[in-house]
Amino acid sequence: MTSRSDESPPRRKIRSYVLREGRITTAQQRAFELHWPRFGIDYDAGEPHDLDAWFGRTAPHVLEIGFGNGEALAWASEHDPDRDYLGIEVHRPGVGRLMNALAARDARNVRLWNHDAVEVLEHAIPAHSLDEVRIWFPDPWHKKRHHKRRLIQPAFAQLLATRVKPGGLLHLATDWAEYAAQMREVLDASPAWRNRNGNDGHAQRPPWRIATRFEQRGRKLGHGVWDLLYGRV
Repeated sequence: MTSRSDESPPRRKIRSYVLREGRITTAQQRAFELHWPRFGIDYDAGEPHDLDAWFGRTAPHVLEIGFGNGEALAWASEHDPDRDYLGIEVHRPGVGRLMNALAARDARNVRLWNHDAVEVLEHAIPAHSLDEVRIWFPDPWHKKRHHKRRLIQPAFAQLLATRVKPGGLLHLATDWAEYAAQMREVLDASPAWRNRNGNDGHAQRPPWRIATRFEQRGRKLGHGVWDLLYGRV
């Protein structure tokens, strides 16, 4: 029998995030108690969900991955009521904040996961069920030794391609030039995605992406912002 001291340590799955939870306010915590049954989707690794069943209608589905404090998702879902919005965020304070905002206006077209995006995509979202995926300002993991933690990698681009309908859209945005270059490199190499801006590569900020307070602060500091629009082939 092999002793425990001779065993190799189990390999840890690389995460694209670190749970810097910070302080969750009383209001945000209460949002989970009051509003999670209405807006939340409990993750399980069983069969994928029937997305239409969550909303009680058939409509296009837009998924935002890593919605932060929910500012952009709240605005988009309010101004685009003919589509249904899904959000994934691991940080509970942001999820709580968004649920409070949604409840305040009696939103009917938003559902949320408080879980890892890769696992949700792998196990909870059916194939070719999404019309659009938005990933705005993901953690750039700017140190070279941390680049492996970046969300936009070849395997993730392929996973997204299995969940987005042909003709659907992948919209990326970042304020980190080197990450924007990596995003282009990854997606340009994938036969499943085609850049909608041709050789130029980058798009002007489209009207459906508001400039959040985070972005406005970055621009005041001289940061650039790059939007990338890729169509599912």
